[in-house]
Amino acid sequence: MLRTFRGGLLIGLAFAAAIAAAAITYERYDTKTLKRTIRRGEVLCGVNQGLPGFSIPDDKGNWTGFDVDFCRAVAAAIFDDPKKIRFIPLDANERFKELQSRKIDILSRNSTWSMSRETSYDLYFPAVSYYDGQGFMVRDSRKSESALELDGAKVCVQNNTTTQLNLGDYFKTNNMKFEEKRFDKLDDVVKAYDSGDCDVLTADVSQLYALRLRLAKPGQSTILPDVISKEPLAPVVRQRDDDWMMIVKWTLYAMINAEELGITSANIDEALKSKKPDVMRLVGTEGAYGEVIGLPKDWAARVIRHVGNYGEVYERNVGQGSKLGIPRGLNQLWSAGGIQYAPPIR
Repeated sequence: MLRTFRGGLLIGLAFAAAIAAAAITYERYDTKTLKRTIRRGEVLCGVNQGLPGFSIPDDKGNWTGFDVDFCRAVAAAIFDDPKKIRFIPLDANERFKELQSRKIDILSRNSTWSMSRETSYDLYFPAVSYYDGQGFMVRDSRKSESALELDGAKVCVQNNTTTQLNLGDYFKTNNMKFEEKRFDKLDDVVKAYDSGDCDVLTADVSQLYALRLRLAKPGQSTILPDVISKEPLAPVVRQRDDDWMMIVKWTLYAMINAEELGITSANIDEALKSKKPDVMRLVGTEGAYGEVIGLPKDWAARVIRHVGNYGEVYERNVGQGSKLGIPRGLNQLWSAGGIQYAPPIR
């Protein structure tokens, strides 16, 4: 009897463990954020208030930009409709707090991934969408060719940003003096530089290309070649929201993988007929990779059809096909000399 009891107990414990494991798996992907988003019928996306190339509205309220398109990609993955999204413009000081308070589902606003931001704000940066670095813009009349020639300069910078911290570190490291002109709003930083209150404007290099377009005489300012920091820009989500993080992360990775495989918004229908295993896994004709993160099998195909692959999004918003004309540089695929690299879908 004792042996039978022990055998039954072991079987019972094993069965209970299996049920618990299944429940954990289900709970992990039974995301409250995804449920709220589907019930609401749109993704709430926090973006920059107005940064050409990344997120900017026109006079009719239509948003465009690199960060805007990434949010549209998430909406396409969930709803098969990139228009099911609401853009919420946020300044630098409020962006993380609004995400914490659930006013937005995702922050896609040229935000640098750093350790203190993850630990202090209780947030996750799922994956790097744009590799950037801090630089300097000066007027041509100054005749500066390097940031090392900026000793004694008046420098405009946005307050409470990693840019401000990097600025102090750079001048201290190189034993140079400078006068810091701090402003809470980026618009005020640009106005101060444009009016001549500052000799130099410092920001991420991608921002400098965009901000130069807003100057009264953009052709009279130069972006110096010096890059003084690592600024990995990434979308942001809340911690303890791992299932939503998986959707955000793999949406970006799907776009990068699509470019590597040569799948575009123009040939996605042909890709759906492909018999290549890596293409089939991406577009959903083999496996159930979308289903394990709470999405349909064709989630990645939806993203590519409606928004495009990573290269398409880059080129039309900030690359050679845009007014900014920023070279791909580090954001080129790893196979083409850059460091953009996505884990495989398999």
